[in-house]
Amino acid sequence: MSRIKTYLAKSDRKLLIPFFTAGYPDLATTEKFVLMAEESGADFVELGMPFSDPLADGPLIQHSSFEALKKGCNLKDILTLVTKIRRKSQIPIILMGYFNPLHAYGLAKFLKDASIAGVDGLIIPDLPVEEGEEYRKLANENKLSTIFLVSPTSAQTRIKLIDRACSDFVYAVSVTGVTGEGKKFSSATDRYLSGLKKSLRKPFVVGFGIGSPEAAQRVTKYADGVVIGSAL
Repeated sequence: MSRIKTYLAKSDRKLLIPFFTAGYPDLATTEKFVLMAEESGADFVELGMPFSDPLADGPLIQHSSFEALKKGCNLKDILTLVTKIRRKSQIPIILMGYFNPLHAYGLAKFLKDASIAGVDGLIIPDLPVEEGEEYRKLANENKLSTIFLVSPTSAQTRIKLIDRACSDFVYAVSVTGVTGEGKKFSSATDRYLSGLKKSLRKPFVVGFGIGSPEAAQRVTKYADGVVIGSAL
């Protein structure tokens, strides 16, 4: 079993998943952040792969990516970072990034190298599930978890398609828009998350705009965990 599957099988609590941009403020500090997160009780860690033209990132994550790219952080550096972390930790590590750099690297090669480095799964926000068949096949061959996003605008048929396409859990975007603190959660958010709880067969975590313990508690009335990025 993968680290993610093993963890989910034994855990009966809500998941806390911090997000760090790899290479911000530098790669050595990112490694320290991951180890500190684990010490502090994090369940998984999400590492952002900096990209110059992000689709889903708000201002803070965009800034961190810009600074990391200025220092030359690339995919090879991130995989080397994961290899270093694996010498000290077995916390599940999920990479989040965009398809263009993976395509430039070579998708099959990247997924193989990621698996060897000790990556457990990937989130690629700009890869539609309908176009992800080759990616899913290669990820499965390399024992990498595929994690797709659902949003408040997702139709029921698409939610069910994403549920089937995700290996272990689904990532639910809390509200429409990009990442960042200060999102307004309303009764519509509660209805959306309550509906997901009924529709999805797999566990799901919620991200985008979880900026306080109160927000985390609100969404985990329905969800199985939260992703915290901009607030950190």
